[in-house]
Amino acid sequence: MLIAIPLLFIPVVIYMIVIWSGGLMGSGGLAAAEQALRDPLFTIPMVSGSGWTVGTGDLILFLSLILLFFELLKSTSSQKVAIINHALSMILFVFCLVFFLLLKGFATSTFFLIMTMVMLDVLAGFIVTIISARKDLEFGAG
Repeated sequence: MLIAIPLLFIPVVIYMIVIWSGGLMGSGGLAAAEQALRDPLFTIPMVSGSGWTVGTGDLILFLSLILLFFELLKSTSSQKVAIINHALSMILFVFCLVFFLLLKGFATSTFFLIMTMVMLDVLAGFIVTIISARKDLEFGAG
């Protein structure tokens, strides 16, 4: 049953933890919460001599992209658990949209991109399911 839970739930929860612990629940306010996403965690020296600075928001987006790939692979499954996964992904998207529109700290580019990945997961899941169902009908008719 755990396979039905959308993997993109993980970066959404991590984002919430970073935002709420980074300032909204503390004394720093919204600016501190948004700064927590941009603060550099580490810098990787490049051959050009400059440094590539990676922040918390960058790592959350990187994790989201990897998990989106696995969600797209999961959407090609025709098992019954895939339908539950599509429904839970839709619920996750609705929550993300509500958070983006109504809650402080969630109207950032980082969260918008995470929400877009959740939406792409929803769309891909439904499109793949419809196409595979159509092929099953065509194969059964022939």
